[in-house]
Amino acid sequence: MVHGEPLPGPNATPLESAVPIARGPRQPTSTDEELFAAEREGVLALRSDRERIELIGQELAYGFEALSDIGPAVSVFGSARTTVEDPAYERARGLARALAAEGLAVITGGGGGSMEAANRGAQEAGGLSVGLNIELPHEQMPNPYVDLGLEFHYFFVRKLMFVRYASAFVVLPGGFGTLDELFEALTLIQTAKISHFPVILYGRDYWQGLLDWVSDSVLAHANIAAADLTLLQALDDPHEVCAVVAAGAAAQGRRRRR
Repeated sequence: MVHGEPLPGPNATPLESAVPIARGPRQPTSTDEELFAAEREGVLALRSDRERIELIGQELAYGFEALSDIGPAVSVFGSARTTVEDPAYERARGLARALAAEGLAVITGGGGGSMEAANRGAQEAGGLSVGLNIELPHEQMPNPYVDLGLEFHYFFVRKLMFVRYASAFVVLPGGFGTLDELFEALTLIQTAKISHFPVILYGRDYWQGLLDWVSDSVLAHANIAAADLTLLQALDDPHEVCAVVAAGAAAQGRRRRR
């Protein structure tokens, strides 16, 4: 019961008592929802399609201009819930430090947890630390270890930046958002939208269950080809990760910073 609403009358049936009071459409919680819910009566449409297209174009131009000179880079994904006390935080920090020492910019989602650890490690090694933040219903604050920080309204524009300006994806332990980025990259590779693009799962212990499922269930049911298993690899050694990323950057024709 919403505070301030009258209680149902003594003769009201349970069904009548449960009928919600009619209300108008609500404000969208984000720019993304305003777009996705544009055909729904329950969410206010604040823009016309022409205005949305213009805003998307502006956001693309904003990202392209800001990131055009960062040089070879690696996008690092992981949980925003990783605490500083978690050993995974220090592993992410050390890995990013190694990547930056190889002349690679480190791109993250700009938030806390593993993203903060990766930006922190990159900055400590003197590398370029990039954070691509996103507008969320509950504000995600950028971490303090970002040298170049961008704020996006549209998830799909932000996703484009992660792929276009990276030579590889390194995937740390994470949740749905991390898995989303992982499988999107694999789909782009599988469908030949991008090439020579390493996808590295960092931390075999965490990822082995997923690898087993892909092999024992997805492949076993012939939903992927055996060759698709080679599209990702699990590594524990930061130096191995750096070597794989560097090879990918070289195959793509990108020169490392020094």
